[in-house]
Amino acid sequence: MLVTPYVLLLLVGGIIPVGYAVVKSLQNESETGFGGLSSYARVTADFRFVETFTNVALVLCVWLPVMLTTVVILALLIDASSRRFGATMRFVYYLPGSLAGIANFMLWLFLLNPGQSPVDFLWDGFGYTSLNEVAQPDNLPFILAAMLFFQGAGTWIIVLCGGLNGIPDELLEAARVDGATARAVVWHVKLPMLRPWLGYMTLLNLAYGFQLFLEPQVLSQVTHGLISPQWTPNQLSFTYAYQILDTPAAAAMSVILLLVTLSLGLLVIHRSRLFQDER
Repeated sequence: MLVTPYVLLLLVGGIIPVGYAVVKSLQNESETGFGGLSSYARVTADFRFVETFTNVALVLCVWLPVMLTTVVILALLIDASSRRFGATMRFVYYLPGSLAGIANFMLWLFLLNPGQSPVDFLWDGFGYTSLNEVAQPDNLPFILAAMLFFQGAGTWIIVLCGGLNGIPDELLEAARVDGATARAVVWHVKLPMLRPWLGYMTLLNLAYGFQLFLEPQVLSQVTHGLISPQWTPNQLSFTYAYQILDTPAAAAMSVILLLVTLSLGLLVIHRSRLFQDER
């Protein structure tokens, strides 16, 4: 009985949509009959297919290491602070993440626009005088990584602080009695205990990163096409569905994206021992 709500949500929000996408992807282009793997062939033959995954991989390579390192360091510093100061800093770090979705994007649009941005001096240093110069395609992985970092870092700091609070005091005290320094306690006790939480964080952020759509889509519009409207896999799927009107190809793109994300997720679960029992 306790799992019934979860199973219902899984069916409605997961299994049924995935099943529909798989069935739709096996139709032919005119959606009048069985097309086999022709939709997958059309998608993978598209010159933009590999490029979209490369773009997302670049964002992840910039974003995830910075996110993991910074969040762990800040969570450890908060854990070592006094209770009142730590609670205050958790709230401060969480504030940027409270602006989600389009509100967060509009704030970043203001920050990225030289002449209006409070960090205009930074853009002057790079010689940028307009939004189009800042939001060049070569800069986009770094811009998106910054957006994603400030949107999610505060939440993950709170999660890791919860993980640190869950470490038994007896374990920490035993390490200190054995002569472990503060650095040794962090390295040999706290970080290993955080490993499942870091795996969980990596897993969810990987899934989120591959679903990028809003930020590059709107940036493409405000820069008048300077950035490709098919910059990410989701954008390419959107193009197939609503511009080319090839819904089987859009469904095939979605299934491929799901398989890639699941494969990477299983790798993270295996490497982080996320669901293994502690012995």
